[in-house]
Amino acid sequence: AAQPPRSDGGDSGPGAELGCAGLVVRGALDAPSTFRSDSPMKPSRKGHSQIGPSQRQLRAGELVRHALVDILRHEDFDDPVLHGVSVTISEVRLSPDFRHAIVFVEPLGAGLDADNTRAGEITAGLNRAARFLRGRLAKAIELRTIPDLKFVHDESFAAAGAMDKLFADPRVRRDLDSGRTLADTLDEDDED
Repeated sequence: AAQPPRSDGGDSGPGAELGCAGLVVRGALDAPSTFRSDSPMKPSRKGHSQIGPSQRQLRAGELVRHALVDILRHEDFDDPVLHGVSVTISEVRLSPDFRHAIVFVEPLGAGLDADNTRAGEITAGLNRAARFLRGRLAKAIELRTIPDLKFVHDESFAAAGAMDKLFADPRVRRDLDSGRTLADTLDEDDED
């Protein structure tokens, strides 16, 4: 049976249910599952719609990041994968309720292997030690809720390396050194 359109303009297709916080949760009939807000974001106190994390989330994320750096610097781990490993924590993203944190890490020297197997092993080792690190984090910082930690390999370092490699290409270097702009190049192509 066809469902009538919803008055709030949201999706009402087969398998769609209105979840908490105005999210449309698609059932098993649809692949892949999608989450979509069917109401505009609530304006903040100053009348601006909030896009991205709040200032409080950013500050708390930096607090967690600095504390984790200190903990990783001073702790010894039983996991052999983590022995003698230096890790860069580039960012910590906290959920709005501060219960979950995604920690972006880049093991130093792990980018030397082409398929990032070493980085994957180190990230998995950090995820195995996440409960221990959360306990140490609770002693190091004062937050009402200490977040569950999930470590993820930060791909931005690999992307930056790829861009450096692109800029080192002789054809691109020639264009950069000549001071030509994209508009100049397009004008030349139009003349041909």
